[in-house]
Amino acid sequence: MKDNNRITEIENWLDQNNIHDVEIVISDFAGISRGKIMPQEKFIEGLRSGGHRMPESLFSLTINCDFVSSEYITDLEEDLYFIPDFDTISIVPWRKIPTACIICDLVKANGEKTNSSPRQVLRNVLSLYETQGWKPIVAPEFEFFLLANQDEVESPPIPPKGRSKKQMLDKGMLSLDGLDEFSDLFDDVYKYCEIMNISVNTLTQEAGPAQFEMNMHHGDPLKVADQAFYFKRLLKQTAIRHDVFASFMSKPYSEEFGSAMHVHQSVVGVSDGINVFADEDGDNTDLFHFHIGGLQKYIPALMPLLAPYANSYLRIGSSLSSPVNLHWGLENRSVGLRVPEGGRAARRIENRIAGADVNPYLMIAASLLSGYLGMVEKLEPSEALTASAYDLETLKLPQNFQSGLDNFTNSKKMREILSDEFVTTFADVKKKEYLANYSVLSSWEIRYLLTNV
Repeated sequence: MKDNNRITEIENWLDQNNIHDVEIVISDFAGISRGKIMPQEKFIEGLRSGGHRMPESLFSLTINCDFVSSEYITDLEEDLYFIPDFDTISIVPWRKIPTACIICDLVKANGEKTNSSPRQVLRNVLSLYETQGWKPIVAPEFEFFLLANQDEVESPPIPPKGRSKKQMLDKGMLSLDGLDEFSDLFDDVYKYCEIMNISVNTLTQEAGPAQFEMNMHHGDPLKVADQAFYFKRLLKQTAIRHDVFASFMSKPYSEEFGSAMHVHQSVVGVSDGINVFADEDGDNTDLFHFHIGGLQKYIPALMPLLAPYANSYLRIGSSLSSPVNLHWGLENRSVGLRVPEGGRAARRIENRIAGADVNPYLMIAASLLSGYLGMVEKLEPSEALTASAYDLETLKLPQNFQSGLDNFTNSKKMREILSDEFVTTFADVKKKEYLANYSVLSSWEIRYLLTNV
């Protein structure tokens, strides 16, 4: 970044907010914040010299911190250069020393964009909409569990404050008493979100033990994804300071409800801002139906971006408010693609497939790409469903991680649009994670095979 006027603007902002340290942050494939922290002076110096960088092996890092070499990321571990996005700069509210953070894009030494960056993947998808004169709007909903602070993670995990699962479940879904029990924590969450310009609104207790949901305001997909990326870190950090853990794992309790990241999505015209999903009379348009048709056709090829771990599939098809297929319907929560009631401006589709364990950039990119392809290819959807979808065998989602990964790696269209670099690198990391998971004995194997066979 060598725009001197912009650098001066950033430096003034840091001075006005008495910032001592600066975090330069990017998202890895898992959605974990990676980067560096440095004094303000060092940060500004790096902006002027273009010297902030990090090895590309960041995108070959698995969730269990193994590295995976591929044809795109080799043992040379070449550097990528940080390009900070000033629109994302924010104060880090939980640090004692005044600290700012800023989300960065990454480029190669020759200035070429790296397609392995999740944020760049979303940027690439949004550029497709732009060429058609469209602008998507999204609003995510995050479900999560609060867990007891423990030296060793238990299996199954323990609810907070030494309470049993039964005690937590007795409060019931949508319980205000359940929210009150953690009011100090959530007061800090709202306060920190305001400081970081994260637009959250509704908070509810969900059906699992100490399970909650927070909704975000609708808006530009890149800005919303940035906020979602910040939010997951903010919630985890706030929970730690209240002596609990926040978990976005899709299915921490095998017999209980899982955690989802539902995304509401619509599309407006760039020139007029009018929702293209409904006409002047409030009726669904062809583009609305085509968008659903694209979601139905292409989500199976993008499942690793919506269900990134073997655990993700324990939630899918559990019939505990979790879809098993890609049917759609009006005000129908048993389908994968729900259409909420609303007028022309509010006409949207709720994608209910993804778990909370996703990378927000990649999940939003996958959902929007599927809908975009339906719109340009004019794909007709199935008939709207008015009954329960849980027992239907049609339009079924992949039923396990390996099936979803095979769909992804074998899709020529996804390699063409998302780049062979991204698909290959992401798939290599996911294969390595799956093998690491598969090599560990499960509690079922120990209980039923150890002494019985």
